[in-house]
Amino acid sequence: MARSRTQDTSGDDPNARSVRIVIADALPIFRDGLQLLLGTDTRLQIVARVDLGPAGDALVRDLQPDILLLGCLSSGAPAVEMLKRLAASGVSVRTILLVKAVDTLVISQALHFGAYGVVARDATADLLFKSIDAVLAGHYWIGRECALGEALANLRRLERVPDAAKRFGLTRRELQIVRAIVNGETNREVAARLGISENTVKRHIVHIFNKVGCSNRVELALFAAYHGLLSDE
Repeated sequence: MARSRTQDTSGDDPNARSVRIVIADALPIFRDGLQLLLGTDTRLQIVARVDLGPAGDALVRDLQPDILLLGCLSSGAPAVEMLKRLAASGVSVRTILLVKAVDTLVISQALHFGAYGVVARDATADLLFKSIDAVLAGHYWIGRECALGEALANLRRLERVPDAAKRFGLTRRELQIVRAIVNGETNREVAARLGISENTVKRHIVHIFNKVGCSNRVELALFAAYHGLLSDE
């Protein structure tokens, strides 16, 4: 059960202000439900609920919210097109995609068009609130984890190159582990699916981190998406 977030702490900080949020989704019932959920946190102000499309783009441009929660049912869907249009028009808004499944393709699309977060539509309320807090603080949020704001810049230190997996010296087994991490699998789930021990999975992950210069799973997911590691698998 999500922890209660109804306590108003704005009085503790005279400079505190509401966090202005726009909800964009193709499903009215999802927009309505999300507004009810976010309303349990007194810091959050829903300034608009919009459908996906040019009219929604215009509202986001006019309202300039702190956070855009953008519902996405599949890759290449209207939500991704909306994100693309906003990026092309120079709109600066910290966007969190709410997706059916957190996978390599959607992470890559989200990062490419400037999103700060990718969260599953069936995530817990606590996780959604944590992702909003992280993005407001300038960090990135992928799946269940947060990455420091400078992580993406650090991961972009190398240009995208063909055969990226070979460039970083990753074996086929290591690429399987990378894909599993990007898809949010635990070490136990990876071990069971690949028929190896959890300790072997852990050793592979350490080797992968050393090869690509990442320090945690979310950085690795960002790295894999940016450099297209799994496209070479």
